[in-house]
This record gives sequence, C-alpha cells and structure tokens, in this order.
Amino acid sequence: MKAIINGKFIVGDSIIENKALLFDEKIVGFVDSVGSDVEVIDADGCYVSAGFIDIHIHGSGGYDVMDATYEALESIAGAIVGYGTTSYLPTTMTMSRDDIHKALDNIKSYKPNKVEPCILGVHMEGPFINPIKTGAQDSRYIMDANIELIDEYMDIIRMITIAPEVSKNLDFISYMSKNHPEIVLSIGHSNATYEESIKSFKCGISHATHMFNAMPSYHHREVGVIGAVLDDDSVSCDVIADTIHTHHTTLSLLYRQKKSNLMLITDSMRAGCIKDGVYDLGGQAVYVKDGKATLPSGVLAGSVLKLNQAVSNMLKYSNASIQEVIAMVTELPAKKLGINKGLLEIGYDTDIVIFDTDIDIKLSIISGKVAYKKE
Repeated sequence: MKAIINGKFIVGDSIIENKALLFDEKIVGFVDSVGSDVEVIDADGCYVSAGFIDIHIHGSGGYDVMDATYEALESIAGAIVGYGTTSYLPTTMTMSRDDIHKALDNIKSYKPNKVEPCILGVHMEGPFINPIKTGAQDSRYIMDANIELIDEYMDIIRMITIAPEVSKNLDFISYMSKNHPEIVLSIGHSNATYEESIKSFKCGISHATHMFNAMPSYHHREVGVIGAVLDDDSVSCDVIADTIHTHHTTLSLLYRQKKSNLMLITDSMRAGCIKDGVYDLGGQAVYVKDGKATLPSGVLAGSVLKLNQAVSNMLKYSNASIQEVIAMVTELPAKKLGINKGLLEIGYDTDIVIFDTDIDIKLSIISGKVAYKKE
C-alpha cells in the first residue's frame, strides 16, 4: 500500500487538504493518517490530480503513430509522461489503406516493457473526411466511410473523426451508432452546414474534433459546424489550447459555452517535446519553429503542445477554476470514453499526477507505480 501526503487533492469541484490518499493498483480512499507499513510520497504542498488523458495525439519525441513500430509507441509514451499524460489515444492520419492497417496492427499487438502511459485505443482522424477541409491530411487518401476498412479493428478503435456531409458518411454514422456505441463519432475536417451538423448529431455524432480548426469559420448568417456544436449542449468538443490554433479569447468563449463538455488535447506531431526543425507528418514535410508546426504552404500541421501547457493556457485565458480545467484532461475525457479513470475516487485506476502552481509536473504515477519523477 502507498499513500500521498501533504497534497492539495483535486477531487471533482473540491480541493481536499490535510488528508492522505491511499492507493495500490486502485484508489483506496482518503484517510486522516497512515501507518508505518505504508510507503509514503510527500507532495510537498503541490496539487494532486488524476492522470491526464490525451484523446488526440499523433506523435512526440521524434516519433509518430504512423511509423507503425513498437519503438515509436514506446518513445511517444516516454516523451509525454513527463508532462502529465498517463493515458492516451494514439491517433492515425489519412494515409494509404496499407499504412493505416500497419499502424492499427502495431497498436493492437503492442505490449509495453515498462510502466508507461496506457494506450486506451485508437483515434482515427480520417480518412473519412472532406477534401475541402483537409488541414494537414493528405487528400490523395481520403475515402468515403466504409466498414470494411476498420472491421478487423473494432476492438481497439475508440474514436473516429468524420465529415458527415460527405457522400454516404451519414449512413456509416447511423450504422456505427447503432452497432458500436462504444466508439465515439466526432465531427471534424468537415465543411458541414449548421443543418447538416445538427442532422449528424441526431444520427450519432456526439463530439467535435479540434474546435475551430478544419471546419468553416463562424459567420452570423451561416454558423456551420461551430454554431451547431455551441448550440447543442449534448455534444462535447475538444480544443488545441496552444494560442496558435485558436486565439486565446476562444478558450474563454468555449469555457463559457461548453464548460462540462469541453476537453483539452495536444494534437501533437512527432516534433512534440523536442527542438525546432523539419519533420514529417503523414508523409508531408512539416516546419516547426517557435512552437508552430506548418506545411510548406503555411497550413497548420498539428502542434507541439504538451498537455500540461494546455492546462496552463486554459487557466490563464479563461475564468475556469483549476478544478474545472483539470476535469478537461481527466474526468471528462474518461467519461467520454467510458473508462475507469479520471477521478481520485475509490475503485478508480491509480493514474495520478503531482504538479505545482505553474502546472510543472513533479511526479506521474500509472497503475500505482511511479512512471516519472522530476529530478
């Protein structure tokens, strides 16, 4: 048995102090004191929360999910754990059928050799998207949504970003919603109108991928995807809170409009957590400088954001409390995925992070074991 003492424990809307958190592989609960047989971790007055969950990340540390190697997954995990991420959805790109299958096969068979962030499943960002809103996706490989491409991988796919207005994609959405409700269907890389978006929500779309990016700009006479998501309280969304993909005032706007339906993501590509330079994303050259990743055309190509930075930015640019912002990377994504993580409550998985007021990560614990400790 282990315990964390001297922490400011973020539990739901509350901050608990002067207690100790007991845990093993699962959270045991809060107690007033611990016995001599318990291994003690001193939080030294820092915040303690459930581990951060990133539901949209392509790569980090020089590697990409589409590299389709064990080394890539191990390296990505090793890079992000020091920034608070204890579980994630490795995210695929719009590439060839063979490349997508190789990446999915690699994730399906991967077994970590050490304590590292847990792979919760796969987020497929494409290839079922709109060619008009490709972003950094390769338009050569865009295809209409079809079951055949993913039929062998239903056990690991947890989220699909899709443009509902394209061809028969709406039929696919209806089928998936009925037969695979465990898979989150997310509108993204879409040029849908307000009416098309609302129709897709009724068919099974329940989330929106990187709000404001790769979707029509909000116009007062045609509000599009953005207007539909802001108008529907049942639809959740995520945002790349790096103040590059979105102006800082949009973070405050999203908080006011979505609150308990808002999540933070990184959308990080392989240059995450390392130096500026020229990198690859989905077979395309990406130039990274001063925290900004772009294609040669200047189009934004993912990010190099770290999840603790996203938390820090949301705290800085919105009126959200630290409890509310931490929920955006813990409780809310866990609830969306239907997993037993994201809360410091009895019986939940013991994924925990300790961080200071600057959201600088001091310690990451995964399944009850220390995975990262700042020197």
